[in-house]
Amino acid sequence: MKTIIRLPPLVTVDGSGLVAEIESYLASLPAPARIPVPYVPVLGSTLQPWNAGYLVPRLTLLDRITHRPARPVPVSAAGHLRLTSRYIDAFGWLQGAMWDSFGRVCLLGAQAAVLAHGYGTPGTVTTARVQMMEILHATGRPVRSPDEYNDRPTTRQADIHQLLDRAAARAQRLGL
Repeated sequence: MKTIIRLPPLVTVDGSGLVAEIESYLASLPAPARIPVPYVPVLGSTLQPWNAGYLVPRLTLLDRITHRPARPVPVSAAGHLRLTSRYIDAFGWLQGAMWDSFGRVCLLGAQAAVLAHGYGTPGTVTTARVQMMEILHATGRPVRSPDEYNDRPTTRQADIHQLLDRAAARAQRLGL
């Protein structure tokens, strides 16, 4: 006499047998290796200060005793141009004046603010302005100064950021 063993059907009317089989199969698999990915906040990126990545100028004891400002943080002309772009992005852009009561600045006002916050020297600013003039003339926009270009009615904030990016890239290539 032969004994017949009946197994429960793999698929029941409600499909629970198939679900149980899939779950047991998945449980038998090894855990996947976790791939490290950068953390991205659910609601977007976190706000970074305009000078993120650069040291903050610090007063030394001698600076405090003599009541003088802290030594400027050395930055290249390319770094100054990038900081200028970030400053405009953080505080807003303006035409026709260096700054306004809302904190918005023009191109020259942003360069002066970056310098006043202790990043670079007047020589760094001069080198950066020369790089901007080279880009303006090379792209067919002859002006007497970058400030004249800033105040043109056809100039937009995106144009200023593009000018600063191109000038920073040129300064970086030249090692300035």
